[in-house]
Amino acid sequence: MKLIVTGGAGFIGSAVVRQAIAAGHIVHNVDKLTYAANLANLANVDDHENYHFHRHDICDQAALTEIFESAQPDALMHLAAETHVDRSIDGPRDFIETNIVGTYSLLEAARCYIANTSAENFRFHHVSTDEVYGSLGPTGEFTETSPYQPNSPYSAAKASSDMLVRAWGETFGLPVVITNCSNNYGPYQFPEKLIPVVILNALAGKKIPVYGKGENVRDWLYVEDHAAALLLVSEKGKIGELYNIGGRAEESNINLVKTICRILDEELADSPHRPHENLIEFVSDRPGHDLRYAINCDKIEKDLGWSPNTNIDNGLRHTVRWYLQNEQWWRDIQNRGFDAGKRIGLANRK
Repeated sequence: MKLIVTGGAGFIGSAVVRQAIAAGHIVHNVDKLTYAANLANLANVDDHENYHFHRHDICDQAALTEIFESAQPDALMHLAAETHVDRSIDGPRDFIETNIVGTYSLLEAARCYIANTSAENFRFHHVSTDEVYGSLGPTGEFTETSPYQPNSPYSAAKASSDMLVRAWGETFGLPVVITNCSNNYGPYQFPEKLIPVVILNALAGKKIPVYGKGENVRDWLYVEDHAAALLLVSEKGKIGELYNIGGRAEESNINLVKTICRILDEELADSPHRPHENLIEFVSDRPGHDLRYAINCDKIEKDLGWSPNTNIDNGLRHTVRWYLQNEQWWRDIQNRGFDAGKRIGLANRK
């Protein structure tokens, strides 16, 4: 395939780009390179003949139109987004601009591309989140027909972009497909997210902040499994359909944090901070913190034959080892002025 991937220098986007290049696809990566983007994520494909980088804002519709014309893509995979809930509470505007206005600009650029070419098999693949569904109680799972009930500015912005994509499909006949995923984890994840925060704070002997009592439950999806699912949907997903992608790995935040601490105890036998679990510190919960997410991914398993390959124990151990073995990667981010622990509790700082 000839692919345009937006947000290809980010955590999930870079996993998609790496896998796509390895599979022989031609990839045009469109990324504005905001704070969480990192071209180091793509160092092993940067000079590949099938990889092309375009530094542009997805709100720039004219630039997008030019990229479509030059790339002549078979599919667009839209991953570019502002994603961190704490940041959305502290400053929602960027989330509105990127996630809603940016998606609109992409939809219009894609519509123009189809109108002016013979791209009969083109599809617009919009990548979203399970957070648009809101919060679950102790039982049940989100399905593709679950009602949208977003509870944070981030999830509201993503829900809005989902609705735009659906509307452009229904009204203008744009060949769209939507995927909603559970919480991703794995190598190259930006240090503001929970799992990197735990690892890097533990390594430094800093307190490991956990919201509330750590009772919030998430379904954890290894990023390489997610990337494989996304490429499959971009190629074979049915137009107009929505597919939920999950890891079938529910875990409470406190159990997840304690598991990571135990892995660090085993991997770092000489650490002066063992047992790392003693570094855990409960902090005030953030506003609108959804209690539980759980994804039912029966549809993609049945229709497309995809299922997660990585269980949570193996995935966490591989992730911890990656951060231990790639210190320069996260040191470079810290040297840019980012502290892995400072974002936790940001919305409650006033």
